[in-house]
Amino acid sequence: MTTLQERPASPAGDFPDIPRYLSSYRARRAYKEAVQEPPEVKGIEETLDIHCHAHEGQQHPLAIAKLASQAGMTGLLYKSITGGNRRPAESVRKLLAELEPWAEQAGVRPIQAWAGFGIARGAGIASPKEVAAEIADGVRCVWMPIANSVTTLHKIGGWTTMWDKESPRKHSDPLPWDFAMKVGMYTLGEDGKLKPDVREIFKIVADTGVAVSFAHASHPEIYAMAEEVSRLGIKRAFVDHPFSPFVDLTVEMMKELTSAGIYMNFTYDELSPLLGIDPSHMYHAIRAIGTHHVTLSTDAGEPLFPNSIECMRLIRGHMRAFGLKEDEIREVSVTNPAKIVGLLDA
Repeated sequence: MTTLQERPASPAGDFPDIPRYLSSYRARRAYKEAVQEPPEVKGIEETLDIHCHAHEGQQHPLAIAKLASQAGMTGLLYKSITGGNRRPAESVRKLLAELEPWAEQAGVRPIQAWAGFGIARGAGIASPKEVAAEIADGVRCVWMPIANSVTTLHKIGGWTTMWDKESPRKHSDPLPWDFAMKVGMYTLGEDGKLKPDVREIFKIVADTGVAVSFAHASHPEIYAMAEEVSRLGIKRAFVDHPFSPFVDLTVEMMKELTSAGIYMNFTYDELSPLLGIDPSHMYHAIRAIGTHHVTLSTDAGEPLFPNSIECMRLIRGHMRAFGLKEDEIREVSVTNPAKIVGLLDA
């Protein structure tokens, strides 16, 4: 693979110069789908959400699994789950043990469900041994550092108790880069290469065939991870929410990464009022990079979002309204996510 170089982000130049309200009204007036009968969600049969949150304070993991089953979805990959900070696969097994008898009684097919595991641990990164043990226990995807990554702390800040245990717990302003480097997680060493433990984790991912998300990595980290993915022949690597402030990729960067076999995982979180990405920009990005290495998911679970099942309908609906064809919608929300979780060959 050609060596990937960091580029300055300039997303505004990547898209047609059409006011958002114009593209929005063209799409919303033309788009029609199955009539919805809340709380039942229709039109998302066989889909998979590979970025579902259901930890403490968020949506209930079993309730959302029931709703997904009623909607005819194939499955959910729980990036987070109540009680699953350690051994998340065990939490998913317990969920499925409750879901299956309920589904039989309800007369629906229960979804499949899988666990994700984040390597961020307190003030450090989980050891390769711990990651291997979680995968052996059933984890299907490994996430690089997220909320406590240096990039996250630098872009939006974090809980003050991360670096000051005596302070009241409150959300800080964005941290200066140098301070974020002291208190956050960064996967590169002083030589600009992935740290040895991180390289070992990628080797474990390659050996076991599970998926890996680059999470909230900075551009230098993303490209270093991409090089490792290429070197090891990993087939189930993806960049989460490429338009988010943590990741902030240009379309040219997305094209370069997908050409190396890395998936772009677009999320409802990006389209939500909280981030407010113009859906036409997401559509044009997908159109520019092609659908072969694109997935749609939700990154939902927080109370300010609709539930993940409704978010799955919404992101599919937005992309269909702006121009993705039915076979393309199926590829990015059914086929490609099935490859990520191992239901299909990648």
